[in-house]
Amino acid sequence: MIKLRLKRLGKKREVCYRIVAMNGASRRDGRALEELGFYNPRTDETRLNVPAIVKRLQQGAQPTDTVRHILEKANVFEQVKPTASVENA
Repeated sequence: MIKLRLKRLGKKREVCYRIVAMNGASRRDGRALEELGFYNPRTDETRLNVPAIVKRLQQGAQPTDTVRHILEKANVFEQVKPTASVENA
């Protein structure tokens, strides 16, 4: 299963993160399939590659709780179209 998660970067006590798509069984700082954005919790700076994130979400990637919160603040989920929204009449 593909997960959207944070990959830790930076020095001790000066941490920043990359938002990456990874295999669910990979280590936290292991090899990423694709880098999708950047998050700095100290300055609350966020840079996202929204089209790539939307593409991964439509393919079935599952974000972690922290990444889900970051994406909700950036209104990314509004751009994801439901693949099968069939209404029973």
